[in-house]
Amino acid sequence: MKRARWNAAALLFIGAVSAGRAQEEKISPANESPAAVLAEADRHYAARDAARAGARANPREISEAISLYERAAGGAAGAAEPQWKLARALYFLGSYTGLDQNAQRAVFERARRAGEEAVRSVGARRGSADPRKLESARAADLFRKDPDAPAALFWTAVAWGQWSLASGKMDAARKGAARRIRDDCLTLIALDPAFEDGGGYRVLGRVHDQAPKIPLLTGWISRAEGLRLLRLAVAQAPRNFVNRHFLAEALARSGALAEAIKIEAGLTSDKPGADHLVEELSIQEAARKNLAAWRSRA
Repeated sequence: MKRARWNAAALLFIGAVSAGRAQEEKISPANESPAAVLAEADRHYAARDAARAGARANPREISEAISLYERAAGGAAGAAEPQWKLARALYFLGSYTGLDQNAQRAVFERARRAGEEAVRSVGARRGSADPRKLESARAADLFRKDPDAPAALFWTAVAWGQWSLASGKMDAARKGAARRIRDDCLTLIALDPAFEDGGGYRVLGRVHDQAPKIPLLTGWISRAEGLRLLRLAVAQAPRNFVNRHFLAEALARSGALAEAIKIEAGLTSDKPGADHLVEELSIQEAARKNLAAWRSRA
């Protein structure tokens, strides 16, 4: 009951921030520019781990960022940058501030919509009303000269993935989530395989490892392909905590428990980076839980 009350209070707080931000913000709505609002939003996003409690973030700064990204998007029609940054900020809010599953689902739904709008905006700038109708290599050629394309694809795929987890894997698969993530990640890999520390490999590898295999719907899912992609992600960015953690979990599911334990043990002893402090502390918590379970089976 206490947790439920906290989540309700958190959502009320977040809504109040969004509703009242125009009156409180230092930038005057009468003369603000989208660029100025976006810069202020970035400042709040960079401070997202302020007043954290361990791996749980205080929602204050990220909620400020979300409100400002929404304002920046509203003030710049067709601008992809504030939309993918909004999706990124909503992902952080839903993942690291202690919201319950229902609240997370609502937040990730907002993130999905923002990401989709970012992809549409990039496509429109490059002359395609619906870039997802293109094969991945052609879509990558279309997006290649757009600086917002990799981030729009990546954070949309992440938002779909988190929404799937909060909504239930089977239901999400039936609604096409896995296919949408796959297509965006394949385009991202063709466009920039190193983006976000091998983010395309990481997210697509996770889908192959986690999504249910349903005939005629997700029959393309392959646990072996998931391992291959996650190893490619680690090769792109060997220090990245999420790459290593996802690979360890895929290895454990495949029966390679000794290698999985070695990877997670290494994660728990590493020092989290200042730029992703809450995120990496959260990964370390998950790694410790895995180690406790896996060592009892080894």
